[in-house]
Amino acid sequence: MEHFDVLIVGAGLSGIGAGVHLKMECPDKSFAIFEGREAMGGTWDLFRYPGVRSDSDMYTLGYRFRPWTDTKALADGPSILNYIHETSEEYGLDEKIRYGHRVKKASWSSEDARWIVEIENGESETQYSCNFLYLCTGYYDYEEGYTPEWKGTERFEGPVIHPQKWPEGLNYEGKRVVVIGSGATAVTLVPAMAEKAEHVTMLQRSPTYIVSMPGEDRIANFLRKVLPAKAAYMLSRWKNILRQMFFFNLARKRPSTIKKMIAKGVRKEIGEDLANEHFTPRYNPWDQRLCLVPDSDLFDSISEGRASILTDKIETFTETGLKLQSGKELEADIIVTATGLVMKLMAGLDLWVDGEKVEMADTITYKGMMYSDVPNVASAFGYTNASWTLKCDLTAQYICRMLNYMDENDYDYCVPRLNDQTVERVPPVDFSSGYIQRALDSLPKQGSKTPWKLHQNYFKDIRMLRHGELEDDAMEFGRASRDERSGTSKEDEARETHEKTLKEDRNAKGATASKDSGIAG
Repeated sequence: MEHFDVLIVGAGLSGIGAGVHLKMECPDKSFAIFEGREAMGGTWDLFRYPGVRSDSDMYTLGYRFRPWTDTKALADGPSILNYIHETSEEYGLDEKIRYGHRVKKASWSSEDARWIVEIENGESETQYSCNFLYLCTGYYDYEEGYTPEWKGTERFEGPVIHPQKWPEGLNYEGKRVVVIGSGATAVTLVPAMAEKAEHVTMLQRSPTYIVSMPGEDRIANFLRKVLPAKAAYMLSRWKNILRQMFFFNLARKRPSTIKKMIAKGVRKEIGEDLANEHFTPRYNPWDQRLCLVPDSDLFDSISEGRASILTDKIETFTETGLKLQSGKELEADIIVTATGLVMKLMAGLDLWVDGEKVEMADTITYKGMMYSDVPNVASAFGYTNASWTLKCDLTAQYICRMLNYMDENDYDYCVPRLNDQTVERVPPVDFSSGYIQRALDSLPKQGSKTPWKLHQNYFKDIRMLRHGELEDDAMEFGRASRDERSGTSKEDEARETHEKTLKEDRNAKGATASKDSGIAG
């Protein structure tokens, strides 16, 4: 059975980042990256719908160790995918990745202090072992997106498409398109498809906060002209981190202020009537993630008449489109269901510890990356209120620190234990987004205080993950009870050594008695 010190699951943005951190900070560790699909890139390879792009600026979505040098701040999917490929090639990770390796089950043995990982590769199954399991699998189901059940969907004569399963070569030129949804995917699709379609209608059940942002960061581009690439990148990165944190904290403390700021911006873009009718959400800013649009592209497509927005609910699909609860008929040649994702942690991997299956909903997260009573496993999970990679970079650094610390102290495992009975279990994320609410019952919980609490705060996580102590009251370190070389437990060895010592003492006493007896005679 092939063995690795560390096994990374997933070759997307966070998995490639984890591999680079291991090479830089744990150069003596053997590791592999198992990817269930046949391509690198995760989200940025999977999603192929028109206009696919980031909804975070690339100076914070990019890796801390590798500058983003493109002029676009909100980058398109192919550019991000190229950035991931270039990073993998630059740091020699291509040879570490094994494609078509779908991890189905991982079983921990405390006796051996290692994981046995079962892989499905086509029609065959293989087992590998590793000391540490690092899950960089994202947070949603790669196989299927979320589509509500609507009446009469089988009646519609045109294609009904979910963006996660975008058909290659779909011709929508000159067609009437309805995009159902109002989230990040919908606001990306509408202006992109409106460039060729006869007309695109964004049908939303309820409004979302939408903010226009320049497609290029002029300050970042200026800094890159006058400073070395890494210095310019770090300054631009910190500028955007501070801006994100300022507006998020202001939204939490003074939601009415942020509401007015966003509403003023939308009114300026498309006028008061449309702004009031279709861009006034019922919830507070950052109760759900804000939608960013580059250079007002969504608002421009609406103002120019190439797209429109409608707030209503679907009563039924018809042969030619949709009948709405208001009584309106909405005709369409193509319907796109940009209705969200299905959360699926760890890509559906089953974890077992000493023969017992881990029920993830019963666990509590430690520092936002490990799970109570589950040894030597961590997950890369990004922020909900900032760029995904900010947290994933910190997590990877922390895991590398932990691995080096364990080596220095001859530990074989680390496992979080919830010993503090005053810690309350609370939902993992304070977000009202549908994909989170649908999955809450199956998700691990977070705690009411550190180190079990998710701060969603980059500065606090820097102190805790990059600079904080590795040993605390919640983290247990230990050594395997089985000696791999001999196959005997350390308890057995101790017992044998004790018995051998007693036997040697008895023999020595016997020899002394015989000698004394001879002298006396």
